[in-house]
Amino acid sequence: MGTSFVTTKNKAPVIGSVTHFVAPEVQQPKDAYLPTARTTGCPQSPPFLSIIVNNYNYSNFLRQAIDSCLAQCYEHFEVIVVDDGSVDNSPEIIRSYDDRIIPVFKSNGGQASAINAGFAASRGEIIVLLDADDYLFEDALSIIAAAWRSDNLDPETVQMQCRLNLVDPDGELIDLHPAPEITFDQGDVRSLLCQRGRYSTTVTSGINFHRRVLTEILPIPEADFQISADGYLVTVAPFYGAVGSVETAIGARRKHQNNFWAPLGKAVCLSHLHNSIRHDFLRYQYLSQTIGEIISPEQLGLGDHLHLMSRLPSCRLSPEQHPCPGDRPGQLAWQGVRSLWHLRSYNVRRKLILGFWFLWVGFAPQAWARPVTAWLLVNGSRSQSIDRLFKMLRRITR
Repeated sequence: MGTSFVTTKNKAPVIGSVTHFVAPEVQQPKDAYLPTARTTGCPQSPPFLSIIVNNYNYSNFLRQAIDSCLAQCYEHFEVIVVDDGSVDNSPEIIRSYDDRIIPVFKSNGGQASAINAGFAASRGEIIVLLDADDYLFEDALSIIAAAWRSDNLDPETVQMQCRLNLVDPDGELIDLHPAPEITFDQGDVRSLLCQRGRYSTTVTSGINFHRRVLTEILPIPEADFQISADGYLVTVAPFYGAVGSVETAIGARRKHQNNFWAPLGKAVCLSHLHNSIRHDFLRYQYLSQTIGEIISPEQLGLGDHLHLMSRLPSCRLSPEQHPCPGDRPGQLAWQGVRSLWHLRSYNVRRKLILGFWFLWVGFAPQAWARPVTAWLLVNGSRSQSIDRLFKMLRRITR
């Protein structure tokens, strides 16, 4: 039997040892997710899955996303397409599918409100999320269903994370996401969240949840998570059960210039850095509420290397606009190096290279720190020679 997951509004949950889990199912007692009793030898019926597609003004990608859902080789599923008040021709595209999908039309409220509305219209045991600019492979639901019904499943798993192919606007493969040299954190990840506010996971289109946990943690706070609502889900859900992983890519995450977090041009976008920092602070706020303890967002972020990869450049390149006025570049650089050595998901060579980046950005003259910051954070800033160097470093850190 695995660890028992219990949450309380008055005290932090007990943090146990990290165990590796694959796939799941849970019952919902009054205050906890506990193992489900299963009868040995009795075949399990295939789970019914609900795909929730959230869309806002992505008419140029929307049809491919919906078609990829309808083309699944799995039989037991429904497709719910939520249009979040688009002003392009998305509503016409959605209506053209008639009763093959479940359409939900609403006024614009952001990604959290779209997912909340989609969940309210769903009936699946497993909820699969899909951004409208991404798409699924035809065996995606079969892979997901097999993971949740695997003989290796732990009954306490409530969240499944899957690899995706990273593609360009035309669907040409760029890489695997997360990169193949980065491993998922899985099992009981509560200790990682409490130590550094993050664990190694993936984005909206690569995560799916057992209905029971979403019933517990939804609605997503709509005012705070108008974008990147997955940040709330992956932060709160692990306190209700374990996290499982699927290494097979189930679909494609599209990288294009209309992504909110997409770095535009060749220079570091300071507003993106500031937005990323503030979004992390929101996640930390809901983490604090979940465990029932007051957490300093500024302090928790010091253990998160990805947070520091935004916070250090923000402090160094725009100190007058930096959201954390008490920060000092040198201190953040050393914190970045320290945060790397606690990562299970990176190998030593990758840690060394990123550690050097933190020290360079933190201590080099600003004129030298700016281009090095851009080289890591903005692909378009690299010359051909620098790009070749980054690809070589990428190969040796696998």
